[in-house]
Amino acid sequence: MYRFLLTPRWWGINVFALLAIPFCIFMGSWQLGRFEDRVDTHHQQEDRSARARVAAARPLESLLPVGQSTSGRQVSARGRYDTAHQLLVPDRTLGDKSERRGFYVLTLLRTDGGKALPVVRGWLPGDANARADRAKVPAPPRGEVTVKGALQASENEGTDGVHAGGGLPDGQLGMISAASLVNIVPYKIYDAWITLGNAPAPLRAVPPAAAEGSGLDLKAFQNLGYTGEWFVFAGFVVFMWFRLVRREAETAKDAALGILPDATPEPKRDGEDAEHHSVTASRPHGLTDAPPGT
Repeated sequence: MYRFLLTPRWWGINVFALLAIPFCIFMGSWQLGRFEDRVDTHHQQEDRSARARVAAARPLESLLPVGQSTSGRQVSARGRYDTAHQLLVPDRTLGDKSERRGFYVLTLLRTDGGKALPVVRGWLPGDANARADRAKVPAPPRGEVTVKGALQASENEGTDGVHAGGGLPDGQLGMISAASLVNIVPYKIYDAWITLGNAPAPLRAVPPAAAEGSGLDLKAFQNLGYTGEWFVFAGFVVFMWFRLVRREAETAKDAALGILPDATPEPKRDGEDAEHHSVTASRPHGLTDAPPGT
């Protein structure tokens, strides 16, 4: 009954199933491994962040460039605030339950090395376009200062809350990055920024964000979703193979018993032809229409 499995057509189906099933399992396992790696990296980042909050601040230059291992670390820098270029970063939240909209207050620190370090001094609720809210922003300290804060990588178009399209009023910045600041100030900018842990009142400190690719973000759960999809594909291949085998076996069994349906059914007739055919078919064999009166 199952000799059809050795036919050339079924050899092709069998080879496809034997290749598709392990491929789907491999891809599902690979996506699951990606998700587990992100979970492990997330836990490591949380551990580093917890240690960074209590660790002593290190010089800025020693932790550059910013990576997953240095993001969130406490750094220190010395210089003077550029009071002429204080910027507001609109439409930002602190990530708390209230999710109130506000803005970051960013001031550039001209370091002794010549470059400027973007320093987020804190967050204020309100609208950066409203004069009353802007009036609440405290002036940066004058003279030489030493700042300490959590190191952060430059933002990009995929960062939450950024305004990558531009069109903001003067004095506002849509994305905290050296690329965004290079056209605003006439000096070099570090490809990093820091957020102060002790924000001056009425500002609230901005908590450091996890390094890109290290948190349980949407991409991590996409990996988990892809894992399920690949395993479903593997199960679907198995299901379809068994279904095709069963249907082929039933067809072969019916053929052996001679109960296959007629391959050439009689065409349907309509009108007078159909009526004449039914009448003729109902007469005894050998009788035909006779002329009237005979």
